[in-house]
Amino acid sequence: MNTVKTTGSQAIVNEKKTNLGTHSLFSRAAYGIMYLFLIIVAIFQIFPIIWLFLFSLKNNQEVFNMSPFALPESPKWENYSKVWTEGNISLYFFNSVTYTVVAVILTVILASMVTFAITRMNWKGSKIVLGLFMIGLMIPVHSTLIPLFSTFTKLNMIDNPLSVILAYTAFNLPITIMILLGFYEALPREVEEAAVMDGASINYIFFKITLPMTSPVIATAAIINMIYNWNEFVFVNTFISSEKFKTLTVGIQNFIGQYTTDWGAIGATLVISILPILLAFFLLSNRIVEGIASGSVKG
Repeated sequence: MNTVKTTGSQAIVNEKKTNLGTHSLFSRAAYGIMYLFLIIVAIFQIFPIIWLFLFSLKNNQEVFNMSPFALPESPKWENYSKVWTEGNISLYFFNSVTYTVVAVILTVILASMVTFAITRMNWKGSKIVLGLFMIGLMIPVHSTLIPLFSTFTKLNMIDNPLSVILAYTAFNLPITIMILLGFYEALPREVEEAAVMDGASINYIFFKITLPMTSPVIATAAIINMIYNWNEFVFVNTFISSEKFKTLTVGIQNFIGQYTTDWGAIGATLVISILPILLAFFLLSNRIVEGIASGSVKG
């Protein structure tokens, strides 16, 4: 009798092991397919960057006479020194950094103040104000060029970096507020209530308590704003005419002539222009994911 029970138990154990082995095999196969898919996607994402780098090391003859996927016969590293010195790319690069950093700081601070006032302070019209900011998401950028140009002309701000910075800040406020809103709603109010009980002012609570607590989502908003500001073309091309105030996106046109175009120089300029974005993303990628995850779930 004991032998029969032992045999039955052993059969059940063997059956469970078989099921576990089959399940493990299917799990490994599923993970393998998923990783294979991710590798393929990564290749498609990285390939344009590699192609652009190789393109920047070619001259016009190699660009037109060779296959687009061919390696340069003799890498033209002088393309980079040429665009940095002769093409004024160093000046355009500095202008891009200045406009981007100043606009991102202004946008993040103003959006944080607006979000704090809407979510943490009780006042009439807060929902209406939030709705007005959200309407800004539906306004096309190009439809505002003529009114903005007219306004900046009257204010004597055409060909002035301030016009570009103000335009960047205004158009990035709605999306930044929307990003911050979910995170602010999830923040615990007990810390702020305790600060109020201790006699802290609104300014102290915002700058010393709330703003540091929102650093993950601020990093997310900052990198999104940075990408938009860095790659923006229309505002700079419309409001700026002096060479000393142009950015990288507009400065690329210097290498496009009526009869000839230096494609290698254009490639080198594009490589230089994407490096800051890649560097910022690599440095802030963890904070970006943390900010998105934290703001997506209300506590």
